[in-house]
Amino acid sequence: MSALILQPTDVQLELFDATSEAELYHPVSPRHGFFSLLWKDGVQKRQRSYPLSEMPTVLGLVDYSRDTWISQAEFVVPNRRVVNLARVGLLFVDLDTYKSELMAHRSTDEQIRTLHFWCADHGIPLPSLVVFSGRGLQAKWLLSGALPRAALPRWNACQKALVEALEPLGADRQARDASRVLRLVKSVHSVSGERVHVVDVQGSMSSPVSYDFEQLAEQLLPFTRSELQLLRTDRAVQKAARETRLKLAADNPKADKFKGYNGRSLAWARLEDLRTLGQLRGGWSVGENSMRTTALHWQMNFLCLSGAVHPAIFHHEAHELSKQLDPSWKFAADELGTLRNKAKAYAEGQSIEFGGRKWPTLYTPKNQTLIDIFDITDEEQRQLRTIITPDLARERNTERERAKRRAAGVKDRSEYDQERKQKAADRASEIRALKGKGLSASAIAKQLGVTSRTVFNALKD
Repeated sequence: MSALILQPTDVQLELFDATSEAELYHPVSPRHGFFSLLWKDGVQKRQRSYPLSEMPTVLGLVDYSRDTWISQAEFVVPNRRVVNLARVGLLFVDLDTYKSELMAHRSTDEQIRTLHFWCADHGIPLPSLVVFSGRGLQAKWLLSGALPRAALPRWNACQKALVEALEPLGADRQARDASRVLRLVKSVHSVSGERVHVVDVQGSMSSPVSYDFEQLAEQLLPFTRSELQLLRTDRAVQKAARETRLKLAADNPKADKFKGYNGRSLAWARLEDLRTLGQLRGGWSVGENSMRTTALHWQMNFLCLSGAVHPAIFHHEAHELSKQLDPSWKFAADELGTLRNKAKAYAEGQSIEFGGRKWPTLYTPKNQTLIDIFDITDEEQRQLRTIITPDLARERNTERERAKRRAAGVKDRSEYDQERKQKAADRASEIRALKGKGLSASAIAKQLGVTSRTVFNALKD
């Protein structure tokens, strides 16, 4: 994609108010969910969440003379913590251009051109729109369809790839999580006194360019989902495929992203399993055998391991989870101090060497360990995705393979045997019928295209 694209005039871009910009990733629709606003009230910051259906009304009542931020994702409850994520409809990077040697001395127009050339040079599609934040830029890649919470690990991997690629331009590493708020268009940045406004759009003003997430991910990540599936299912050459993949990874500068995405995806799935388990049991604080602290510890561990939470907001996420586990819980910030330290070390890229391998600083338990800790029954495991025994895993794999064979038109062994027996019985009936008409065994064999022994065996039965 060429970076030399004519842009709309400044007058046209002024048509973008807060509502029209926000509706690009929070479209007006009957879908359930909430968005959040954060604003500066004197020296304090205040926050409130609203139903998506009320967004035009709410944004029409905002005091745009003060610092105001809006959530980029949507949430299932009026609280913008990652654990409450409903969906997200864009990728974004917050560029603190004033901190970048490449960008600080340039005008806004020059910064946009630099961003375009940098994206083109690194194989990154141009952002759908760029917002001047008062001191920097907010680059946004709109998606053609909102992603559900299940896609968060892959979304996080793309966010990480974008931030790393644009870091020389001032990309903020701490501003890439799904709970992030960015400055609201038309609000004022109190430090610079500048008003936040859209400065660049790809496509038309009424319909900026949007991207298919899977195609965008293929450009940002080292392997596509189809390639990952081939690596997982090609059992016959599993060892050779693993060695080939490792060799490719050694030569691939994005190899760490691939390994990280795989682990983060599993961590997110385990978090979802523990939340499902709590729902199945009606909560974690029933009776004397409360497991709320244990449940919070492991849910926060997997939330951090998934890469969805930065250590800076660790306690905010922990506090929200604790309220969901037990509304009466007076959770103290120091209750998970050790886990927070491990999460901080993990975010900094530290690892632990054990048994000749490097492991994350966070906990990476086996399934059986979690099954024992939470005493998960076989019936409960059937409601979970990943925390299951090897026997159940094999059973599910057998079902998947059977479904694949059916889809390919291949019959199960039992179906094949049943059909074979039925054919033999029909053939025997036909042989006896022909014999009843006076045909000899050799004549019957010739007419039916079978051996004489087959005829004799049928007549004996």
